[in-house]
Amino acid sequence: MESAYIITLFIFVTLSHSKSIIKYLPGFAGDLPFTLETGYVGVGADDEIQFFYYFVESQGDPAHDPLLIYLTGGPGTSGLFPFLYQVGPLTIGLDSSGWNNYTLKLNPDTWTKAANVIFLDLPAGVGFSYATTLDGWRSNDTILSFRTYEFLKKWFVEHPRFLNNSLYISGISYMGLLIPIITLEVYKGNERETQQQMNIKGYLIVSPFTDRFFDINERLEFAHRVALISDEIYQSTVDTCRGNYAYPDPSNALCLYNLQRVDECTSDINFSNILGTVPDDTAEIKVILDGWANEKEVQKALHVREGTIDVWEKTNETIHYTFGKNDSIYYQYNVFSTIDDHKQLVTKNCQVLIMSGDHDMIIPYVATEKWIKSLNVSIESPWNPWFVDTQVAGYKMTYATAGYSLTYATVKGAGHSLQLNKPKEASVLVEGWLASQTSISDS
Repeated sequence: MESAYIITLFIFVTLSHSKSIIKYLPGFAGDLPFTLETGYVGVGADDEIQFFYYFVESQGDPAHDPLLIYLTGGPGTSGLFPFLYQVGPLTIGLDSSGWNNYTLKLNPDTWTKAANVIFLDLPAGVGFSYATTLDGWRSNDTILSFRTYEFLKKWFVEHPRFLNNSLYISGISYMGLLIPIITLEVYKGNERETQQQMNIKGYLIVSPFTDRFFDINERLEFAHRVALISDEIYQSTVDTCRGNYAYPDPSNALCLYNLQRVDECTSDINFSNILGTVPDDTAEIKVILDGWANEKEVQKALHVREGTIDVWEKTNETIHYTFGKNDSIYYQYNVFSTIDDHKQLVTKNCQVLIMSGDHDMIIPYVATEKWIKSLNVSIESPWNPWFVDTQVAGYKMTYATAGYSLTYATVKGAGHSLQLNKPKEASVLVEGWLASQTSISDS
């Protein structure tokens, strides 16, 4: 009986930390021209949660280039999505792919040209990540933040050669509520521990969900600025709602009437990109990606543990957050705002890049600008255009104080998933910012 227990324990520990170098992927012609590693890292009590990751070494200088951990929005969207259709080294050839016929090609605008990137399926129940206990399947914003920090600590144990690389916590959308918490925990962990110091330099967030009141409330201001509502509707709503448009007083009939008029003007608009179509024109991507990832040959190539998931889905809708949705039995949305976490990070040696698409109505740029100003950090570089191929690609400004810097940039014509709308511009912006941080640290 005891020997059987020891064997079982050995197998479990072995499975808790496993990694494989992937040489090829179905749909891509030939061997992969970059280093891709996939694997599992166990976190939680007795490693009951098995986080699946995709790690791409930089195609530049992996030994010295920065390391990004990239967290996908949702929560509930697999890290395979940004790996394969946003910032990773590959992209799906939509014009040459169909059901049971998938074509992968190199992404010319991948962030892995300038950085090592970890893409992560989280929480359990997303992508290829899973749990071995009922409690392991349950999570919330706070728990997931600390589990991500635990993942990083254990990942570095398996990859000590990257401990000296500059580390940035990065991601998009809903992860804006978690990234400052995770980043702050890394800084605190370095202060608590004398061993395994992570070389944390800061964080990078695309279209950040930051405050459940600010981000929703400022949609009215945004809608007015981009002419989705008239001056009269805007002013009447401002006068009657007393500054609260996200969670209005149900007894305020005039406010509710005006908000209904606003809704009539905006309900058929694609909030992800106000110039986009309804329904969203990315539906084809989901169909193809779901089909590809559910192929047994694909899962075998990625070294997914057989029998650990039933069906792979781009987004687990039982976890995914939508405004007004109550907590599910699997996930609780328990962080209301991370503005205070951003303020705490102002006191650290921390470099920050915040990016917004100026056609995003899910997290409008006016909301992001508002909480950034609330940090009360002095302006170092004023609002100015930045360029790609001699064309204005957006606008940016920098705030700075001792040891801390925050660059805020807009991407012209981009929506919520700005890497999809403006992939080259997003890549140029990120590469330039990372390079500027490297030059500062070297000087």
